[in-house]
Amino acid sequence: MKKKGVLVVFFFGGIMITSGFGLQSMMSPPPEDNPEFTITGTPADNFPDVQRAQFCGSGDAKSTEYVQEFSIPTPCTNPLAIVTDYDGNVWFTQTNTGKLAKFDPSTERFTEYDNPLWPPGERSMMWGIDYAPDDSVWFTDERFDSIWKFSTIDEKYERLPYPSDGNSLPQRLQIDGSQIIINDFTGNKLTFLDLSQSANELYSIPSPFENSVTADFAIDKNDNVWFTNWVFQQDGFLVKFNQNEYLDSVSPDDQFRPVIDFTEFYRLPSELLTPNGAVVTDDGTIWLADTTSSFFFNFDPFTEQFTQYVTAEPQLSTYGNQTGVIKSPISRPYWIEADDQGRLVFNEQTANNISVMDPKSQSLVEYHIPSKNPYWGDCDPGTGMMLDNCGIAQIFDFTIDGEKIWFTEWVENNIGVVDTSVPLPFEIEIEYYSLTLAPGETQQFNFIIYPKSQKNMLSVSLILSTTHEFLNVNLVNDTPKTFQLDFDVPRAIHTTISASEDAISGTYKILLGAQSPDIAISKFVTVTIE
Repeated sequence: MKKKGVLVVFFFGGIMITSGFGLQSMMSPPPEDNPEFTITGTPADNFPDVQRAQFCGSGDAKSTEYVQEFSIPTPCTNPLAIVTDYDGNVWFTQTNTGKLAKFDPSTERFTEYDNPLWPPGERSMMWGIDYAPDDSVWFTDERFDSIWKFSTIDEKYERLPYPSDGNSLPQRLQIDGSQIIINDFTGNKLTFLDLSQSANELYSIPSPFENSVTADFAIDKNDNVWFTNWVFQQDGFLVKFNQNEYLDSVSPDDQFRPVIDFTEFYRLPSELLTPNGAVVTDDGTIWLADTTSSFFFNFDPFTEQFTQYVTAEPQLSTYGNQTGVIKSPISRPYWIEADDQGRLVFNEQTANNISVMDPKSQSLVEYHIPSKNPYWGDCDPGTGMMLDNCGIAQIFDFTIDGEKIWFTEWVENNIGVVDTSVPLPFEIEIEYYSLTLAPGETQQFNFIIYPKSQKNMLSVSLILSTTHEFLNVNLVNDTPKTFQLDFDVPRAIHTTISASEDAISGTYKILLGAQSPDIAISKFVTVTIE
């Protein structure tokens, strides 16, 4: 329900993570009594020997039919925020060096730009980046509470101090017309930098909810800024800020009216625990990625309703489960953006995927990234019994350039690209897109996997994902969940979809499809429980 003009106070106690979900502590300098350091004269020297495989990379760059990776020449740079320029060059930050780097896809050549303003040996999580019309790159820096500008023409850095009260974390950054917008994750505010002013004037607005965090933001066609305020796994709101009315409210003595007068609030559903990524599509729908689950959500500002979606379950190779302790693996959608076709793109941190969802066709394609670091999964590298190709590469950011999606691998020292123009190996045809159930009711439901690849055989496993425990999808007729798909033989899959007796009335999504080691393809079915 919309709450306008009401202040809500959160209790912040108990949160132990920041935007990196524990990664901030990993970026701290190693304690003095740490094990030996072998001096290499490279950024790897920022980590003790025993941590270098974990943070600096565990293997060479890899590729699939849909993904190509490229190894950064300098070892252990920890690439993070990434963007493309108007010529298709790829720019990214290096959290372990303080540098900005460029990759030219036409020559496959890297250029790394030394930052003389950066203190030696320091590290920082640089989450936000964008490319400006004046051929400059702007990025955030949480270690020194800074916003950086790099001129690609004269190759010089400029540092702008970020307004901080001692608890700031400048995170995502977006250039919007003549201004730059930054969210302060732990400082709980949005900051606006006016590029039309020669002095690069900054002003900040506090978020309306105290003692919460301010996560990613998105701008709609009316220049409203949508963002989330939340307390980790407790409560939160989607906030709509009318920045134009706010700026028009400036008084003769340059005092703004309270921000609360220009905001509308919508309570987040209880299932949405950690909304990090946010984007607004052309139809005005707001989409949010939940980083402590396998869910992503949309919000219709006209009906004021949220809809919950789910990804495929992560492949066993991403988490290993050598100890057997992982009972319910999750994919952790992180950031979310929209491409020029109206499709959604998001990174699944712990599923090692870059995913593309088409709201019109209700289809989801999850591209699996081949590089994995076993020190970030239950792969037991210490005993030498790790699974082959086990772990995750910590894909923390991506950028869309036409049909290409470029991404960074924070712990594998790679960047990579997904080519969404490559034909898919199969497609999913579902019997119908919606069905209605009463609590306790079961209905039969069929879908077909149509091979499109010329490969003789393709090993696939079925995707049967639901958003709620009271919804279940079960195979019938002894259908195996994993099988070989012949390239010229469609495969019919027979299931039952049921709602338990305690099912709550509402509208829900079920994901049906199949995945191979390199790609997952599926479609959403809408289930209405009366």
